[in-house]
Amino acid sequence: MIDFVGKKHWFFLISAILIISGIISLAVFGLKWGVDFNPGTAITLQFEKEVELGQLRQELANLGYDSATIQPAGKGEFFIRLPEISSDEYTQLKAGLEAGLATNITDSSLYTVSRIIAAATVRNTVIAVVIASIGILLYISWAFRKMPKPIRWGICAVLALLHDLIIVIAVFSILGWAAGMEVDALFITGVLAVVGVSVNNIVVVFDRIRENLKRGVSSDFEVVANCGIMESVGRSLNTGLATLFVIVALYLLGGATIRTLILALLVGITTGIYSSLCIAGQLLVVWEKGEWSALLPWAKRPA
Repeated sequence: MIDFVGKKHWFFLISAILIISGIISLAVFGLKWGVDFNPGTAITLQFEKEVELGQLRQELANLGYDSATIQPAGKGEFFIRLPEISSDEYTQLKAGLEAGLATNITDSSLYTVSRIIAAATVRNTVIAVVIASIGILLYISWAFRKMPKPIRWGICAVLALLHDLIIVIAVFSILGWAAGMEVDALFITGVLAVVGVSVNNIVVVFDRIRENLKRGVSSDFEVVANCGIMESVGRSLNTGLATLFVIVALYLLGGATIRTLILALLVGITTGIYSSLCIAGQLLVVWEKGEWSALLPWAKRPA
C-alpha cells in the first residue's frame, strides 16, 4: 500500500512550487487574451497556392495591417487576428491579399468582437466560475451531511479545484509568453469542463473515505483517508488515462481551431487526477488533525 497521506508534505511542496510559479508567471506575463476577450477581428484564411508566413506578414503590412497577429493553422491555412474591421474593410483586405499574393483565398471563419461584448465575456466567465465553486461547496457539504463537520469536505474539494484551475491558467500564461497561445472562448469551455471532471474525481475519493469511516477501518483518520485514496487509484487512473489518450489524439489530429480547448483539457485532467489523489484527501487529514504546518513547504518533516 502506498502511503499517499504520509507523503502529503511532498505533495503540498510540489503544488506550492507549481502555484507560486504560476502566480509569478501571471504577474509578469499575464494572459494573452484572444479575440473573444479583446475587441478585434479573427479570420482563418485558406490559400489555394502555397504562401510563406513572411510573405503574408509583408503583404498585410503593405495593406496597413502591420500589427496583425498571424499563426499557421494547417496546410495552406493561417489564423489572422486584426483590430476590429468592418465587412467592407475585410472585403478590401481579402482582395488586396489575393492580388498581392497571386492566389485565391477562402475564409474558413470570420468573427468580430466589440469592446462591449469582450468586457461582458470576461465578466460572465468570472461569474460562472464563482457560481460553480459555490454550487460545488454546497453540493458536497449536503452529500456528506452525515459526516462530522461536512462543510470541511466541501471547502477541501473547492480548494483542490482552485488548485487545478490556477495550474491550468498558469500553463496558458507561460504558453502565451513562449508560444503566443491565446485564451479564447474555447479555453473557458475547457476550464469549465475541467471543473466537472476534477470534482467528479474528488467526490469518488471522498466517497471511499466516507465508506471507510462507516466501516470503522481505523480510529486514525489518516489511515482511513489513505485507504480511501488507495481504493480510488485504479478507477482514477483508468478513467483518466483513457480520457487523456483520446485528448492527445484530438490534439495531434484535430484542427488548429480546437487546440486551445484540447490543451486546456489535457492540462486540467492531468492536474485533476493528481489533486484528487494527492491533495484533496490530504487537506481533509490536515484539517481533521489541525496539522496546518504541513501546508508550509519549509515545515519540519516528521521523523
